Amino acid sequence: MKKFVKIISLLMVIAMLAVTLCSCGDSSDDTATEAVKVVDIELTQEEYAFGVDKTQPELLETVNAFIAQIKADGTFDEICNKYFGDGTPTAVKSAALDTNKEQLVVATNAAFEPFEYTVGEDYYGIDMEIAALLAEHLGQELVISNMDFDSVCLSVGQQKCDIAMAGLTIKPDREEYVNFSDSYYEASQKLIVKGDDTAFDACTDAASVEALLNALAPETKIGVQNGTTGQFYVEGDEEWGFAGYDVQCVGYKNGSLAVQDLINGGVNYVIIDSAPAACITEAINAVQ
Repeated sequence: MKKFVKIISLLMVIAMLAVTLCSCGDSSDDTATEAVKVVDIELTQEEYAFGVDKTQPELLETVNAFIAQIKADGTFDEICNKYFGDGTPTAVKSAALDTNKEQLVVATNAAFEPFEYTVGEDYYGIDMEIAALLAEHLGQELVISNMDFDSVCLSVGQQKCDIAMAGLTIKPDREEYVNFSDSYYEASQKLIVKGDDTAFDACTDAASVEALLNALAPETKIGVQNGTTGQFYVEGDEEWGFAGYDVQCVGYKNGSLAVQDLINGGVNYVIIDSAPAACITEAINAVQ
């Protein structure tokens, strides 16, 4: 009888250990640190607009009227809901360039989700869906010319494209190449850090974030997308009133490359536009 009781007791202990081990495993999964995270504080206030060919003033008038129309009738909100809400994004296709046809040629940098990006040969994003509707409104075919971000305004200025639609912030020096449309989206820059970085956790506003950035050592590396507001913010820009920081600014072709290098240890932080920052970190954390 005593032997039977000992066996029962041993089985109970084993069962309790198994439950404990399982519980520990579950707890670890629940508290797993994400690879990267966005410090949810806006560091800048800026506005996106489309950059129109200076030799086509009638196109600028049409674009401004079109922006007002899609905002008034709810179309713009419907498009945004596809990328920020529960809607389903619509694929946009580009026609081949043909100077014998009536075409709207759009310059973009399709590595700026959720405003423009590619899946296979199709384009997606807020700007791309607006571009498709604008081309339809004009009765023209849509041609999308995908290039580096810091070339989009120049290509329009050289009359290689009709309009730049690339999450483009209104900035005086870009007006050398394009006429800006009315603003259609308010944006900002945000800081991305590694998932286990707690240095900015207590920050409550831009000033508190900037105080910590100003205290960084000169060898600190901050990743940005080339030619964007993030680069001007880190390096300093008198026109914008950005003092800049005494750090090393490392430029990339797109924000995804910058964030991936943050994970790999190539840079200490990344500063990019808020909407792409959210999309990139969510996508990267999902596969870690």
